[in-house]
Parts: sequence; C-alpha cells; structure tokens
Amino acid sequence: MRHGLANKKLNRTSEHRKALLKNMLNSLIKYEQIKTTLPKAKFLKPQADKIITLGKKETLQTTKMLVSKLQDIKSANKVKKTLSKRYQNRKGGYTRIIKAGFRYGDNAPMAIIEFVDRDVEAKRVDKPKKDMAKESPKTEEKKQATA
Repeated sequence: MRHGLANKKLNRTSEHRKALLKNMLNSLIKYEQIKTTLPKAKFLKPQADKIITLGKKETLQTTKMLVSKLQDIKSANKVKKTLSKRYQNRKGGYTRIIKAGFRYGDNAPMAIIEFVDRDVEAKRVDKPKKDMAKESPKTEEKKQATA
C-alpha cells in the first residue's frame, strides 16, 4: 500500500521522473505556458511554485540551488531577474492549471499549466520573425545580384 508516500510515480523510474520534471520546469519558465497531461501538470505545479519562491530570495546560495535544480543558466537567470520581480508582492500560487479536454489518440486528460500574469509574448520565443521568415535564401541572392 502507498500510505504516506509523497509524490506520484507517473509510471517512470526515479531518474526518468527527475529528468521529466527538470525539462518541464525549463519549458514552463521559457514559454510561461505549456500543454501537458493533467497528472504531469499536477506534479509540476508545486515544484514550479517552489522554484519561484527560491528565486525571490537574493542570495548566492539560492542562485546556485536554482542552477543545480534547473541545469540551465538562462532559466535560472529568468527566474531571478524577471519572474521573481513580477511576483514580488504575491505570497504564493504563481501557477494555474486549466483543464483542456482529452487527447485524441489515447483519451488522456490534457491540461495547460501557466504562470499567473504571464507574458503572452514569451510563447513566441523560438519562432522566427515574420519578416525574416518571408525572405528565402533565393530572394537574398537576387538582392545581392542586383546590388
């Protein structure tokens, strides 16, 4: 029986679960909103809140702890510089889970986990700009040939 055991296993080994949590935390920090299954979102929410709370403390030790937990300096810097300032006056509850129906293939319950008061533009971090995407390499060659 599972009396008193703290977290969900998510049908994964402990190392896989740790890697999953780290990757989901980094994605959530980078994009400020991710879509995943409901059990994974419920597993991620307390950890994300703890990361933000840790980032609000301005010491070297907390910075090192952030880097060790996230394994990504860019994410740790975003937590320290952007997210901790945004939630300075908030005591907790930095994330929310919104149920998003069921997945087509296996009917798994889906959810969107996002930061409260999130930056909408953070969702487009990796997408190229429209101006750059319109110009193909061939058009650049034509411009150079005419110049």
